[in-house]
Amino acid sequence: MNSNIFLIPTVLDESALQTIPPYIIDAVKACQVIFAENERTARRFLKAICKDIIIDDYTWYTIHKTEDEVIAAFQQHIKEGKNIAIMSEAGCPGIADPGQILVAVAQQMNARIHPLVGPSSILLALMASGMNGQQFEFLGYLPIDVQERTKAIVALEQNSHKKKSTQLFIETPYRNNQLLETLLKTCKPNTRICIASEITSANEYIKTKTVAEWKQEKLDLHKKPVIFLLYAG
Repeated sequence: MNSNIFLIPTVLDESALQTIPPYIIDAVKACQVIFAENERTARRFLKAICKDIIIDDYTWYTIHKTEDEVIAAFQQHIKEGKNIAIMSEAGCPGIADPGQILVAVAQQMNARIHPLVGPSSILLALMASGMNGQQFEFLGYLPIDVQERTKAIVALEQNSHKKKSTQLFIETPYRNNQLLETLLKTCKPNTRICIASEITSANEYIKTKTVAEWKQEKLDLHKKPVIFLLYAG
């Protein structure tokens, strides 16, 4: 019996359950095992989308950057033909998420993988930015050191200009304001920056302005989930 691996999307904001398609419930009910980035929030999410799901009927594993023992357990369940759900902390498994390591293992073992539709903060931010959606790069986190971060921003601005590509990156929420400050100090006045904050929530904020325009704004991004996009093409 072939094992089926379901990549289960989760909400970006706990109040935004409408962003999850109903067929996700059927996929979860078809599984016997769940590998989650955060078991506590995954359990809360499943209870919110369907009260009929019996949370304790599943065998649970926390991914934790997929240590060897977690990968071994994942492999064993595939060998047993179990259906497995992989759940990210927020958004889509495998996209800026440690679940990609398990998906790679499943590919090697010839399991059937089912990516399911749900909200991706990266793609939603790109869609709403007005920037180039045909040529783009997601860079993850920029360096913490100020000098290294400045060098990285100069390089990605040059890359954006050369390739006409959108550059996407993120920061730990409590350092968002510092990153924005460095961007405005480092980038050229006509470079466009999109700030996409609290996507899908009641406080959703997505605006694209030039560096010169952002310098006239007062914005507090402290402790908010933010995607930054830059375009210098």
